[in-house]
Formats: sequence, structure tokens, C-alpha cells
Amino acid sequence: MADEEDISPQQTEKLIQFQDLTGMENMGRCREILGRHGWNLETAVQDTFNEREGAPTVFNQPTPEPRPPTMNLQPRGQRVYSVGRRQPQGILQWGYFVILFPFRFVYSTFYDILLFVYRLLRPDPRRNVTDPIGDVTKFIQNFNEIYGPNHPVFYQGTYSQALNDAKKELKFLLVYLQGDSHQDTPEFCRETLCNPEVTTFLNTRLLFWACNTNSPEGYRVSQALRENTYPFLALIVLRENKMAVVGRIEGPIGPQELLQRLERIMSENETSLAVARADREERNFNQTLRQEQDEAYLQSLHADQEKERKKREEREELERKELEAQEAENQRQRKLEEKERRKEELRKTLPPEPSSDDPNSVRLMLKIPSGTRLERRFHKDDSLQDLHDYVFCHEECPDDFQIVTNFPRRTLPCNPRDGTNNAPTFGDYGVGKTEVLFVHDNEA
Repeated sequence: MADEEDISPQQTEKLIQFQDLTGMENMGRCREILGRHGWNLETAVQDTFNEREGAPTVFNQPTPEPRPPTMNLQPRGQRVYSVGRRQPQGILQWGYFVILFPFRFVYSTFYDILLFVYRLLRPDPRRNVTDPIGDVTKFIQNFNEIYGPNHPVFYQGTYSQALNDAKKELKFLLVYLQGDSHQDTPEFCRETLCNPEVTTFLNTRLLFWACNTNSPEGYRVSQALRENTYPFLALIVLRENKMAVVGRIEGPIGPQELLQRLERIMSENETSLAVARADREERNFNQTLRQEQDEAYLQSLHADQEKERKKREEREELERKELEAQEAENQRQRKLEEKERRKEELRKTLPPEPSSDDPNSVRLMLKIPSGTRLERRFHKDDSLQDLHDYVFCHEECPDDFQIVTNFPRRTLPCNPRDGTNNAPTFGDYGVGKTEVLFVHDNEA
């Protein structure tokens, strides 16, 4: 065992017990868990089981008190075992019993009277449950101090938590209520509870919860189970959808007799657990089936929604393109209308064509890109802008063009600049009496 030399023999013994109870092979991991729980064997074991089951820890974090499940305190077929004290054997024991009987009777009677008067003057503080887990932990600590650590693993949680865990895990729950003042308590704890066979049986077959009736938590459970004497044991299990007290053992009982009683009660009620397990498996199966059906439906719904989304996006994209195309067409139509309006205005502003015998007239032959030839006369005092407007107004001419001469090749400065008419006149530019010009499409 690694690093065994730096731990005490008591801790080594707890380490071996923890490994046996949990089946954990990694000794280093076992030591780490025990150290984290202050070498408290019961706490470490239960926290380990809770971690395996995915349940939250009961000890290291505050948890609200769970609602206890519905209880049936007197189900049909309940086993009740009342174990009386052994009768005195021989003359000496009988003589001792007879001599002490009056003293015990007077003492018990006087004690009950004093306790009754005391409770009339001061209510029982055990009725106020403020720290149920603390009551259970204190009982376990006191038990360890008095009887040692070799005993069954106590459930370190409240009574309600133990009931809920037993119901959830479909296990038997054995409840032990201890009365410190009872004369049979020390012998029962030492001889029966600390018996190795009893310890093994309780650790492997059921949950074991215990508390002192002098504490508020133990007193509350005592009022619920209504025991008659001590030591008191109650075996609880799920039956007919309720937690039922199927067995009650009252009085001092030996280890072998206790195991026989528990075996019999558990065997008689194993059928109810089997039925509960079958019902739970069926519910889990149906729940799983419903979840799978719901998941399949949600996947189908998601696929349909995705298809509908894609169709909607495609439809919106098509509508957007149609809208853009319509807007482009409208813009084109507006440009055409604006162009026609402008041409119409320019036609009205064109200077009149001079007569052929006017000595200041200029005869122009224009060849446009479509192959058509145009002929027009202008006055020498007319602006080259008028030539541009004339070509622009012709329906076969391009919108963006230049007017050039053939030889020598030069471009007439007739295009408007900045919306102003700053083009020279025909006479100023030196245009001859007759000229052949070419219209060049700038967008070709």
C-alpha cells in the first residue's frame, strides 16, 4: 500500500473497510476520498454512492428538507416481534431479581412522575427540529466513541431523505431508534449491531438509518412510528406505491435471531419490490419511448420549418430580384422619358436651318454608327453645341458620342461641359463650307 507508513493504524483499517464497501480498487483514490471527508467512513461511503448515482451530496452542502413519501404504518401482513427480557435462571438470579424489583419499581414510578411534572412546566424541546442532519451526525459520533467504528454504515441524512432514497432505489430501509436510558441498549449495540455478520448483512442488503430519541430528529421519528420499547427496529419498503412498515422488532434481540427475522420479512415482501421494479421499468420504457417519439417529432418539425424557411427565403429573394428588376426597368423608363423630354426641348432650341444659297451657311455630312448618313446646314455663327444637340436628338444616334473629322482626325469641342454652353462657333473653329464628319459611339 503506497504511503501507508504516514497514516495511523485506525486510518488504515478505515481505508480497507472503505475499499471493501465501495469495491474501489485504487487505494490512492480511496485515501483521497476519506481524507476529504475527515476520515469519516460513513460519510465517505455514502457520498461515493451518491456520486455514482448522480445524486447530490448530503453532507458538504446544505440541502432543503425533502418531503417524506406517503407512509403506511400498519399495512396488512405486518410482522411485529416483541422480544422480552430473559427470565432469571437459578436461585441466585431470582433472589437478586426479587430484592431489586421494589427499588426498580419505585425508581421508575418516581422518575415518570417527575418527568411528567417537568414537561408540564417546560415543553419538550425535542418538538422543535432545527438541525436534523446534525442530530444524526451527533448520534453517529457518540456511537463511534462508545462502541467503536466496527458497526453497520449509518445513513447520514435525515429520516425523510432516507425514505426518499429507499423509495427511489427500491431498497429496504431499516430504522433503529435508540433510547439511551433503556437498560438493554448497551448490550444490543455491543452484541448485536456491532456483530460482524449483522454488519455485513445490513451493509449489503439494505439502507440503515438510526438516531437517538433524545434528539429532535429521533423524537420526531419516534412519534411517527410509535414504538413501545427499546431497542426498536422498523423495516420499511415500498409496497402498493406507499412506503410501508412491514416489520417491527421491539426489545433485546440477538444477532442470529435478528438476521432470521429480517430475512423472513424481506423474503415475504420481495415480491412487492419485484412488482415495483417491473412497473418502474415499464414507466421508464414508456417515458423513453415518448421521449424518442417527441424527439423524432421535433426533428421532423424542425426539418419542415427549415424547408419552409428556405422556401420563404427563396420566395423573398425572388421577390427582391423582381422588385430590383422592376425598379431597374422603372429607372430605365424614367431615363428614356427624361431623354425624350430633353430631346424634345433641344429640338425646340435648335437654330433654324439656313438656306442653301446663304453665303454664311455650313453644309455638314454626318455618318452615324448605324450607317445612316445625315445632312444638315448650320450658320457660321451657330455654336458647335447646336451640332451636338442635333445629333443627340436623332433617334438612331447613341447617347454618349463624339463628333470627329476624318483627316486630319480631330474631335470637335461640341460636347457640353458642366451644363454650360462654352463651345465655339463654326466660324471660330474654322469649319469649311462643306464638311464630312463621323459620330463615334463612346460606349461601343
